Amino acid sequence: MPGILWTLIFGAVAGWLATMIVGGGGGLIRNIIIGLVGSVVGSLLFGSLGFLNGQPFLSGLLSAVLGGIIVVIVARFIT
Repeated sequence: MPGILWTLIFGAVAGWLATMIVGGGGGLIRNIIIGLVGSVVGSLLFGSLGFLNGQPFLSGLLSAVLGGIIVVIVARFIT
């Protein structure tokens, strides 16, 4: 159970940072979703390119934030 809690906190922070950088609003649930989806997108994209292989926490957070930014931009483009 603590792992799930840390994942949700990590997703919320990453989603919040992504929305602060790109702009926009939303609540805690939206930030968690953006952070979790952004983490998947960022790890797939940047992991396959060989980037962000440094310290696990910082590279994971950076990957999640960059992935979250991509998710927010694509979602805005679609709507």
